[in-house]
Amino acid sequence: MQDQERFAMDDMKPENVQEPYTTHLLHYYDGTSRHVLVKDEEVPFPEGKLIVSRTDLQGVITHCNQAFVDMSGYTEEELIGQPHYILRHPDMPKAAFKDAWDTAASGQKWHGYVKNLRKDGRYYWVYATIILNVRDGQPVSCTSVRRKPSRKQVDACIELYARMKQEEAALMKQEVR
Repeated sequence: MQDQERFAMDDMKPENVQEPYTTHLLHYYDGTSRHVLVKDEEVPFPEGKLIVSRTDLQGVITHCNQAFVDMSGYTEEELIGQPHYILRHPDMPKAAFKDAWDTAASGQKWHGYVKNLRKDGRYYWVYATIILNVRDGQPVSCTSVRRKPSRKQVDACIELYARMKQEEAALMKQEVR
């Protein structure tokens, strides 16, 4: 099976998202694309919970806890085997994810704020920690633990990520010329 077939995800479905919503086409690092439906409504991170997931080295979800299932709005069956970017919110700059994966792949712990997209089009913010899992000296998977983020830091990230997205858009325009 080719990677693109393996990672191909369905577009989000209007019956899963309450109106009003906006439609966005997201392009992923592996060459796939997906239409997502975004409702501008935040779901608060639950007190006292940790969201935990594990992926293989290609970013495909191999494990998730119940808090992950609950916050994402997907079932465990819908999540396992999907790329972690199933949760990618269009407000997130690509550079943030590149930094996260590059840092983790180098064996260092990555920390950062992430805006995730739920199955129902709403979103939630997390403070994420990603680590590389190594067995017998070889990287085998990544684990991410997410906790409730600082509102002050989220507000700062909203501004920062908006600037980063503008810079990405400007670079893409230059590349097209």
